[in-house]
Amino acid sequence: MQHTIVMTGASRGIGRVAAEQILRRSPDTHLLVVARGSSGPRLAAELATGGRTVSHVPADLASPHSVSAAAAEIRDRLDGGRLPPLRAFVGNAGIQYADALTGGPDGLESTFAVNVLANHLFVRLLQDRLDAPARIVITTSDTHFGDFRHNLGMVPGPVWKSPDVLARTGAFPRPDTVAAGRTAYSTSKLAVIHLVHEYARRLPAGIDAVAYNPAFVPGTGLARNAGPLSRFAMRRVLPLMTLTPFATGRGAAGRHLADVVLGSVEAPTGSYVDRGRVDRSSEESYDPGRERELWDALERLTAGHRQGTERRPVSGGAGPDASS
Repeated sequence: MQHTIVMTGASRGIGRVAAEQILRRSPDTHLLVVARGSSGPRLAAELATGGRTVSHVPADLASPHSVSAAAAEIRDRLDGGRLPPLRAFVGNAGIQYADALTGGPDGLESTFAVNVLANHLFVRLLQDRLDAPARIVITTSDTHFGDFRHNLGMVPGPVWKSPDVLARTGAFPRPDTVAAGRTAYSTSKLAVIHLVHEYARRLPAGIDAVAYNPAFVPGTGLARNAGPLSRFAMRRVLPLMTLTPFATGRGAAGRHLADVVLGSVEAPTGSYVDRGRVDRSSEESYDPGRERELWDALERLTAGHRQGTERRPVSGGAGPDASS
């Protein structure tokens, strides 16, 4: 039966591979890509080959107002029968800046706005249109471990603070430095896992939430806001690491993401999927108090953008198994 999958971050890197895999392996999928500006029509046209069905909605993920407008357009298309039933939301878009001072239109720090808040706003505005069994997949990163084994010391570990502080620029020491920008990134990816755990508790039965870790994937566009040396290393030097266990090639990472989205990987709600298997995330990532605090902060920050929408109850689901 035809169904819709909404996806951010499908224009390049592992998202592009995953989008192509989903369309090839699931011919009944109508893939709706969320992309910025004029890139959406081009991306949809490139993916819609061989009779595949792809459409697009524009959005600036750093702007809650823009995300809200995109979600409203998706709801209207679903309600008007212009899209088949919604079965999945894939929050794959991610950004890393060269500092912790980059702010978006609403004054929110852009790493947090794109990597955390935009996903939450999409989930909350689309959850009552998800047709169970449905799946929410949000891409995280093993930088959330904060240790040498997982990222060879290239990215500082997360530094958790009140979510209201993390949402604003200058949350970390020496906020104008690359180290602060990378700390903002690893902290946002820890927040993604906290958020997935809270979704597992709150979303209705039949709507599963999963965090997907592709591991270190060199050669993607993640470092596009970094300095020239870092960009060169990501494109030309670090791809050689895919020959070692420390990194994953873009093709493999994209296939694993498609596996998670399509349910080829059995992953109960609240799971952390490391490449192709369910695993345990960092000890720090299991903290129900933080998870509730993050939920509450995101609800406050997005309240004005969710007004007037009908939502299912957000309690009563099963929580994540901290022993997994």
